[in-house]
Amino acid sequence: MPRLRVALAQSNPLVGDFAGNTEKIVAAAREAWERGADILVTGEMSISGYPIEDLAAQPSFLRAARAAVDALPARLAAEGLGDLVVLVGHPDGPFEPRVLGTSNAPTAIAQNCATVIQGGELRARYAKHHLPNYSVFDEYRVFIPGDELLVLRITRPGEPGVDVAVTVCEDLWRDGGPVGRVLEADAGLLLVLNASPYERDKDEVRLPLVTRRAVETDTIVAYVNIVGGQDDLVFDGDSVVVDGSGAILGRAPQFREHLLVVDVDPQPAGDQDVPVDVRRVEVAARADRVAPIEPDIAELPDDREQLWNALVLGLRDYVEKNGFPSVVLGVSGGIDSSVCAALAADAIGADRVYGISMPSRYSSSGSIDDARELGERIGFHYSVEPIGDIVAVIEKQLGLEGVAAENVQARVRGMLWMAESNRAGHLALTNGNKTEVSVGYSTIYGDTAGGFAPIKDVPKTLVWELARWRNEHARSRGEVEPIPVASIDKPPSAELRPDQTDQDTLPPYELLDQILELYVTQRLGREDIVAAGFDRPTVEFVAKLVDRAEWKRRQGAIGPKVSGMAFGRDRRLPITSRPAG
Repeated sequence: MPRLRVALAQSNPLVGDFAGNTEKIVAAAREAWERGADILVTGEMSISGYPIEDLAAQPSFLRAARAAVDALPARLAAEGLGDLVVLVGHPDGPFEPRVLGTSNAPTAIAQNCATVIQGGELRARYAKHHLPNYSVFDEYRVFIPGDELLVLRITRPGEPGVDVAVTVCEDLWRDGGPVGRVLEADAGLLLVLNASPYERDKDEVRLPLVTRRAVETDTIVAYVNIVGGQDDLVFDGDSVVVDGSGAILGRAPQFREHLLVVDVDPQPAGDQDVPVDVRRVEVAARADRVAPIEPDIAELPDDREQLWNALVLGLRDYVEKNGFPSVVLGVSGGIDSSVCAALAADAIGADRVYGISMPSRYSSSGSIDDARELGERIGFHYSVEPIGDIVAVIEKQLGLEGVAAENVQARVRGMLWMAESNRAGHLALTNGNKTEVSVGYSTIYGDTAGGFAPIKDVPKTLVWELARWRNEHARSRGEVEPIPVASIDKPPSAELRPDQTDQDTLPPYELLDQILELYVTQRLGREDIVAAGFDRPTVEFVAKLVDRAEWKRRQGAIGPKVSGMAFGRDRRLPITSRPAG
């Protein structure tokens, strides 16, 4: 018989929805108990949502979080779940502002915590030690770090106890610190509460880390992650349990809520003294024993499907959590708007998607036909609003020509879909991809108008790849391919002047995306990129476009972060500057 049965609640919290998030935790506890679990572990900040950003500086928010945690033991006991050991992630405070060493801001009044509940009581609390201050994280400025490892000694009558250590997210990533003390404490099981955002290929880093920690500490590691979209972040779940040999004992699916229940057989607790800076608390396992269960090990889909699912979840949760009834977007017959429309339909259903074709005098008949075919294939609400007459009035009144006249077309289109957004309450989507956002290949207040940008962090070449994959996926399921082949195969064009193509003013996208990967994502300077074998004039041209477009990016809509370097929180550069290479 296994010594312990652990349940990992991969929930999708909403920031500030303490009542709703509590209901998810209670429902998970109910299912965990019914399935014979001894311990239920929720994700980092599962009761408040994550990240809470500067809400961590609001005493009223922290008091509400504490009240929600304080009420949970009685709620669980009233439901007959009092014997279940429950670990819940939450912010705690407000505390008096204080500095511990040099590791956090002096104004922080909150801690990032995991609290242990059993028997109708709050039994113990752990505060996260390592506060990340990179990429999208700014916990350094809003939290006070902890300094003590928590170990639960779980006992069952007639059996040796098991020592179970508790940590939170970043504490697992840092060498030394709490992880080092897990080895000193000789714990048999390590529970890690996480809010780890999705990035392409992140599993190539995350799972090896969990495995390495399990092997290093000779400990079973149970890693639970939240799931869902929160503004521009997407959490993928992918909770996992790994034993001391590196074998996977259980794994939850990505991008959906799930209760992962796993039997584990950690080594029994020894009689060693409690190490310095370790707190040990005794709790009881459930009295009854249940028969062993089969391993629950989900398989990950391929990289393209993972990315598509991340974009769908990010868009869906932004729509649903913010209460939008539907979305509206411009559909031009091009690849970007086609992919965005398909994402929207997958996220919330085609009946809640409104696509508007807005042809000008430069729009080709092929593009108009492609937009109409897209609407027929996907089945969204399709309408046509020609812009020629409106543009002509503005051009004549202001005497516009050249780029100024081209931009008026984009701004009229943006005005129309924003007017539809206002009239019906739609969320307006903007279709710009990462390549265009990088080099400023967009019209401010025109095609950049909108509240959410589904492919903002997806380079142009990857947009094509996703379109082909989505059609392949539809074929494999016997469904209609959502994206017209012509939209994928034709040369991309803004169609703002006769016979225009993107490559009139930009390098080929295959080359452009390679340079942008080095300049934006890897942060290499111009000279380094030239040294890597790229043409100097092209590098200088692309880098100048990126630098000059910072002011546009500051005003752009947010979109799901799916790379290691997304515009927004990841990359913070001055608008007014003179780059030195």
